[in-house]
Amino acid sequence: MTTSLSLNQTLAEFQAKRAETMAPDKLRTNVEQRRTLVETANRDGFIKAGDPVAPFELEEVDGERLWLASSLQAGPVVLIFFRFAGCPACNIALPYYDQHLAPELRRLGARLIGVSPQVPERLVEIKRRHKLSFEIATDRDNRLGRRFGILYAFDEASRKQSLESGAQIGDVTGTGTWELPMPAAVVIDRTATVRFADASPDWLVRTEPDAIIKAVRGTVRQAAA
Repeated sequence: MTTSLSLNQTLAEFQAKRAETMAPDKLRTNVEQRRTLVETANRDGFIKAGDPVAPFELEEVDGERLWLASSLQAGPVVLIFFRFAGCPACNIALPYYDQHLAPELRRLGARLIGVSPQVPERLVEIKRRHKLSFEIATDRDNRLGRRFGILYAFDEASRKQSLESGAQIGDVTGTGTWELPMPAAVVIDRTATVRFADASPDWLVRTEPDAIIKAVRGTVRQAAA
């Protein structure tokens, strides 16, 4: 990974290189699905700053149950929603966050949790592969993603391509559905209130670490005051 590049520059570079070797029909389906999501996303329904967050539970891939209340005891919680362990863009974004985001969040006393609906026994792969220093957790049945308004479903062309490849996404994730979360970053303060939220309908566009760090610093300063 070229560390001088931003996360989104790194993702754009990856996609440009992949487009050179990707089958034209698969590339077309990929591009059209992302374009459709950008054009049709219900942004008014996305989680946003100022929203209260009701209690929730996540399953960390190493077995721990993560409750919102206990997670907030030491400081803010930062949730990074991603699609699944085999998602190429997620395999770029999560290691990038581990390098450029996680260290500063630890210094600030914030807890970083990566969140996907994929079942723990399959999701653990991405944590192990990249030796991630932060927690990776399963959002069973997309319950939290649904509450946050950030889910999307495969369109018809993407479903057809998925079935033809023999890798139906519900089988890959273990959820049995065509739904995945849009990439999103959510900062929750110790009063269980959202202080920052950013969701991207295009899974090749992710929240930059600096934006998250700025939000957490502001949250920590406000709590100290």
